[in-house]
Amino acid sequence: MATAIVRSALSRSSIRLTPRTSFAPPKRNMSSSAGHDDAYEAAKWEKITYLGAASCTALAVWILSKGHHHGEDPPAYPYMHIRNKEFPWGPDGLFEVKHNEGH
Repeated sequence: MATAIVRSALSRSSIRLTPRTSFAPPKRNMSSSAGHDDAYEAAKWEKITYLGAASCTALAVWILSKGHHHGEDPPAYPYMHIRNKEFPWGPDGLFEVKHNEGH
């Protein structure tokens, strides 16, 4: 165990004694930029975004400008009665607040 400690101390000291030629940290290679220029990729996706937004806008304008079919009125079936008589509690409704009742 003592020899392992001595070896690790010597290896750390030998690393420190070697002069560095550059103080800049090494460049990290991410998987998303493997060999591609980042500015080129950003410009490409910017063009794709603008083209997609323009095409979606044009498609929406074309679809909305065509209009739509409203259809015919449904037939008046006899079971669909419309109540023309007032309710027993009056025309204001059952739960409405009565504003001018003797105030």
